[in-house]
Amino acid sequence: MDYQQTLDYLYTQLPVFTRVGASAYKEDLTNTIALLNILDNPELKFRSIHVGGTNGKGSTSHMLAAILQVAGYKTGLYTSPHLKDFRERIRINGQMINEQTVVDFVAKYQPDFEQIQPSFFEMTVALAFDVFAKEQVDIAIIEVGLGGRLDSTNVINPLLSIITNIGWDHMNLLGNTLPKIAAEKAGIIKPAIPVIIGEHQPEVAEVFTNKAQQVNAPLTFASDVKSVVEIQDSKESLEYLEINAPQSSLPALHIQLDLPGTYQLNNVRTILTAVDELRKQGFVITDEHITKALKQVKTLTGLHGRWEVINNQPLTICDTGHNPEGITEVLKNIANVKYQHLHFVIGMVNDKDISKVLAMLPTHATYYFCRPDIPRGLEAESIRQQAANFGLHGEAYPSVKAALQAAQAAATDKDLVFAGGSTFVVAEVV
Repeated sequence: MDYQQTLDYLYTQLPVFTRVGASAYKEDLTNTIALLNILDNPELKFRSIHVGGTNGKGSTSHMLAAILQVAGYKTGLYTSPHLKDFRERIRINGQMINEQTVVDFVAKYQPDFEQIQPSFFEMTVALAFDVFAKEQVDIAIIEVGLGGRLDSTNVINPLLSIITNIGWDHMNLLGNTLPKIAAEKAGIIKPAIPVIIGEHQPEVAEVFTNKAQQVNAPLTFASDVKSVVEIQDSKESLEYLEINAPQSSLPALHIQLDLPGTYQLNNVRTILTAVDELRKQGFVITDEHITKALKQVKTLTGLHGRWEVINNQPLTICDTGHNPEGITEVLKNIANVKYQHLHFVIGMVNDKDISKVLAMLPTHATYYFCRPDIPRGLEAESIRQQAANFGLHGEAYPSVKAALQAAQAAATDKDLVFAGGSTFVVAEVV
């Protein structure tokens, strides 16, 4: 098989969560462990950092990878889902792995896949770990796929665990209360391994402190030890000062981040706390490494879809925020843009309760409802009908592309076009 045939095989033979939803989620690590045993346990052959949480784990992973790259470490990066190309999930020093690497791996282990019957995600984790071990990376940033406790990535023994925050997402799989969701995310906390929690959220903080105490893991809430002051937020970058905790004698760090969107302030606070821990563990990371890396995260790592400007006339911005907490941040950033009228291109998936998000959206906007081109995509007309119950009005379109074109055609140069509601909408517009 060539590369495209290999991908077609993976998509058709292995259940893919992003396409079909809960039926692809495996509630144990049996398949992952079986695959890694066949590969001679590559997860034991490289150092790693494990990053989980509801929102921000992708940005956090990419920013940490950028810093480590600039500091001179050969850095692996595993994230999900991808936007355009499957190989976005597995990078070394920002470069996607070769197509032939994917082809050769699947060809070699296809008989094992047919025996073990892994999910698409389990296979991808195994491939990533195999690549990182063979390439002898100095460090790999491993992003949790879904949850934590039962996620396929949770077989590593990292130098550091990071949990960005807890919010409402995947309740059908992780639980219908924030403490239940937090307990699943806390599953990546391991004995004696330092853990950083990005945000101190009173309703779930005890879940993390209890788990950390049980396994004797040193725990730090980044929001308790770091503070940031925004200087300027533009459509292209975010500039701010990081002010250390009062007990620190270190000078403030002036940072310009190439990822706009004020929600990144929380993520940077988290990664700066992580850098402090890595320094304690012997990593040589200077303030200059940090400032140089954060100016060029997108260039260094290939990150896309985070408050990204995709057109200037009319101003068109997309963002992958899709759950209530993510949409809250999107709306804050929309409020910071000067515009006459808002044109909102929105698509969603069919296995989530969308009412919380719809209830948050502004009624003054014109909506362009569309269905992401995946099996889980919610029909545009269904979104339109549900949205009408919340005073949101617009038309349904046959595709994301058609909805975006209609929005841009209707918008004047003084208007704002926003596209989002789902990672898979963003995948079709970037």
